Amino acid sequence: MHYLPDQIIQHTANRSRPRIAISDERDQVLGTGGAVVKALPLLGKEPFFHLNADTMWIDGVRPNLRRLAETFDPERMDILLLMAPTTSSIGYTGRGDYTMLPDGALRKRKEHQVVPFVYAGAAIMSPALFADAPAGEFSLTRMFDRANEQERLFGLRLDGVWMHVGTPDAVQAAEEAFLESVA
Repeated sequence: MHYLPDQIIQHTANRSRPRIAISDERDQVLGTGGAVVKALPLLGKEPFFHLNADTMWIDGVRPNLRRLAETFDPERMDILLLMAPTTSSIGYTGRGDYTMLPDGALRKRKEHQVVPFVYAGAAIMSPALFADAPAGEFSLTRMFDRANEQERLFGLRLDGVWMHVGTPDAVQAAEEAFLESVA
């Protein structure tokens, strides 16, 4: 962790479930990819979940993390991304990230293209994909691109409503959507 490390350490100090391992990176930025490489010895050799901190969703009929776990196929996939439709997402105003083929295979958006799906911030990844990853700072997007080039990047359409909460305005919109969903 790099941003607000003292606050995060204090907030999680008394938690026992789930077990929390802190990686203090206040003096170095590893980026999303470098952080995964640093965590690999703790994660083991099996596929693992990766979750972004600035996204959330309201599940539909079945929990999306369970659906991801059930869908991940290590014979065909190195990465399975949870994908949200851009048109029904809250707090997202971009052009999307990927198109999705009928079998779930993802194809990256070209520079001026608008595509129907955005990465919803939850994924299952195979540690083998990181075997020759660089040390130090790099973006996880590099690994997404590598899996995409090898046709081993897949997506699963989110069941529910996805919310990007990376700005104060988006946080307010997400809070309103959440409150409406439980009313």
